[in-house]
Amino acid sequence: MLDKKAILNSDDLPREEVEVEQWGGSVWVRTLTGTERDQFEASCIKSKGKNSGVNMENIRARLCVLTICNETGERLFDARDIDALGKKSAMCLDLIFSVAQKLNGLGNEDVEDLAKN
Repeated sequence: MLDKKAILNSDDLPREEVEVEQWGGSVWVRTLTGTERDQFEASCIKSKGKNSGVNMENIRARLCVLTICNETGERLFDARDIDALGKKSAMCLDLIFSVAQKLNGLGNEDVEDLAKN
């Protein structure tokens, strides 16, 4: 049976190296922490009157900011980088976004669930 120390010391944020040819190298993409997943989901919800629903604006950059990391799993970007990263190639962001979706079990149905809630 696992104890508190074993759980808190486990490395449960797997990473995957992704070659981004257009950027001239590779980046690491990792699993979200529980807190980061909550932040990402909260950022996807609009709750202003008639504009309520899913906020798809810069969704690729928002997820990439949370999941691009170095080889030890430390994030390279923070929320201040979303707009700048969002101006990079859609093809590159899509590649990273797809890996981040796979690693984090995020699918189209998750976005639809956010819209319903």
